[in-house]
Amino acid sequence: MPLKTQTLLYLTLISVLAGCSSSRYQYNNDHHPDDVPPLTHIEDAVPRYEPYSRGGNSNYRVRGIDYPVFNDITSFSETGYASWYGNKFHGHLTSNGERYDMYAMSAAHKNLPLPSYVRVTNLENEKSVIVRVNDRGPFHEGRIIDLSYVAAHKLDIIKSGTAKVEIELIHIPVDQNEHKNDYLNGFYYVQYLVTSQQDKANKLGKQLSEKYAVGQSALQDKSNYRLRLGPLNSEKKARKLLEQLQKEYPGAFIVHQKKR
Repeated sequence: MPLKTQTLLYLTLISVLAGCSSSRYQYNNDHHPDDVPPLTHIEDAVPRYEPYSRGGNSNYRVRGIDYPVFNDITSFSETGYASWYGNKFHGHLTSNGERYDMYAMSAAHKNLPLPSYVRVTNLENEKSVIVRVNDRGPFHEGRIIDLSYVAAHKLDIIKSGTAKVEIELIHIPVDQNEHKNDYLNGFYYVQYLVTSQQDKANKLGKQLSEKYAVGQSALQDKSNYRLRLGPLNSEKKARKLLEQLQKEYPGAFIVHQKKR
């Protein structure tokens, strides 16, 4: 068997064991650290172009369920529950062969390519962070992302254990890598419509996302959905998109979400 194939199989096995077994860990149950160091100085992950890792980017199976890996995607958003993982996994291998650091702004996702960058927004308090996805999980029904201890701390979900969040992929092509620091100034969205019809929101958001090759979101506000395209990493790109959208939606406008 070629060495490359052996390496991929080994890393895939590591990922499966991480989700299914605790025998190789120092602790049987996960928990937060006993002595928490100061965390205020830890900044969000800075999005940049990275080639996909050799390990962790093949379709895989855990507990009899097949999981596809969404390679080569440029936009992705998802709403569901986030959880976190901490001391039990600290220092052990992640699915792409790195070491898990619960004090790094990282996360685990079942399908996103490794590594990826996503913005995670806690829909219960509107706090948001940017994390680097380098691991697989969580393999619990209803959960869409596992956050590092420090990322969960910044979103105020340590005590509750879980929280409803929205995640948005931050895609940076190779030729735009020199603009990566634009993300430090925040994100731009173009809001184009408010509707009370969930089916319409989902259908229209998907259509426009594919048409303009950008992410989309439908933020629920009581009985209405605020439809947006983004995130975009510069005001220039947002204004260009706004001009295009205003041909169909004259009331469209730019929303600047500053980095917190």
